[in-house]
Amino acid sequence: MAAAGADQQQRLTSGSGKMDAKNLNSGPISVLITESQFAQRFRGYLERAGILDVCHRVQKLLDGTVALPVLGEKLTEQHLQELRESLPPKTTCTLTCIQNPLPSKAARVQSPARKLCRELQRLVSDSGGRWSDELEDDLPRSWQRHGDLILLSEDSFRAALWKELGKRNLWLCLPRCTEPASSNPPAWGSLPGLELWETVASALGARRIAKQGRISPDGIRSPTVTLLLGQDGWVEHVDNGIRYTFDVTRCMYSPGNITEKLRVASLPCAGEVLVDLYAGIGYFTLPYLVHAGAAFVHACEWNPHAVEALRKNLELNDVQDRCQIHQGDNRQLELQDVANRVNLGLLPSSEESWPIACQLLRKGTGGILHIHQNVESFPAKAHLHSGHLEEQQLQQCPEQAVSNRQEDRMGQRNCRSPKDADIMDSGRETQAAAIRAEWQRWAETTGARIRVLLQQLRGKPWRTNILHIEPVKSYAPHVYHIVLDLECRPLS
Repeated sequence: MAAAGADQQQRLTSGSGKMDAKNLNSGPISVLITESQFAQRFRGYLERAGILDVCHRVQKLLDGTVALPVLGEKLTEQHLQELRESLPPKTTCTLTCIQNPLPSKAARVQSPARKLCRELQRLVSDSGGRWSDELEDDLPRSWQRHGDLILLSEDSFRAALWKELGKRNLWLCLPRCTEPASSNPPAWGSLPGLELWETVASALGARRIAKQGRISPDGIRSPTVTLLLGQDGWVEHVDNGIRYTFDVTRCMYSPGNITEKLRVASLPCAGEVLVDLYAGIGYFTLPYLVHAGAAFVHACEWNPHAVEALRKNLELNDVQDRCQIHQGDNRQLELQDVANRVNLGLLPSSEESWPIACQLLRKGTGGILHIHQNVESFPAKAHLHSGHLEEQQLQQCPEQAVSNRQEDRMGQRNCRSPKDADIMDSGRETQAAAIRAEWQRWAETTGARIRVLLQQLRGKPWRTNILHIEPVKSYAPHVYHIVLDLECRPLS
């Protein structure tokens, strides 16, 4: 078993591993060589450790061994030692260099992210600036696409140079703006000459660019979205065959709730009357009407911009005759004794509307409450080998952790040796079971409180039954968005 010497360490390349032009060269690259039967184990370890060079192919050599490209500046003696300890004696684990490496398929395909990076490199260079790793790290890795509008994440384009380019372009375009002053001036990014945002739009195949900000603490969760390029923020989005239109600068749209919208669409609601206490633009109202077959929906919403979008969406999907919109505070709703189901889709908690939800259920037969909640879970950590399990790994959906059907997306931040895998999987199962127990305790407490509310309201005892607890997504460290399906029936 060969060891990595100091001379080999000095020959390691200094590429960043990002798929840009500087990594795709014909010069030597660092590789780890091992027997073919261990190549997959090596690859898994290197991917989790974030030291696999994804710009180049894994290659089979003439002697039957396999060369796996690695990022030399990130590979350490500890990595090599952990790999060697996981292998049988006399197994090859050699660090060396190869000439003329083959680029990977992913590196040959110019993704939108790579195109954006290259176009902005050109723009910075043409503007007399200097490209840096800081600027590259500041580019968005993902975004939301709504037709011809790209919605950038809040944590992108924060570097000072982007602001400077924007100001410079704005100054250059001002002499060309000859229109008289208006009480509604165009958005900053809609002025002509803003090459920065035009470059971003061109690279991503869009015509309009907007950027997310923090949610406003105004009681109606208004988004603070800045329109950087374009005249308005109205977009149309198709989700599970349902058409939604809304203004991204005034209304929220959460793609992370897609699993719950699909589940709602499959519920047996034929002939039922439903009340959606937090309708928004129709996230759940429309699946209930279009796919679940609800006979009628009362949709409550107090954000006037969301109400405007909701009216449009009901018409777009031709269900406006089966829905009544109640604009205003749902706690002042005068409806009662009408609902087979009540949807309470507010985060972090809809607790303030539990009394009105109980009032809405039919007093003779009861119904089902769909209660959304952010539930905090702080289970004691299971005993794990070498302490390799990091807190970030617990943020994945526990149901997925148990089934092991989804790759550990946090793996690149948490280096672990191959022999740790079984122990860590066992640890995640233990953690998932503890988290589900927290959900169950919250659901039982909620059911008991709903029973008390119903008995106080109706003057007779009721029973509640936990039908289902649905995990939607990890909302924050130790916080999970879940939905409780709670059956509520009067006792005879």
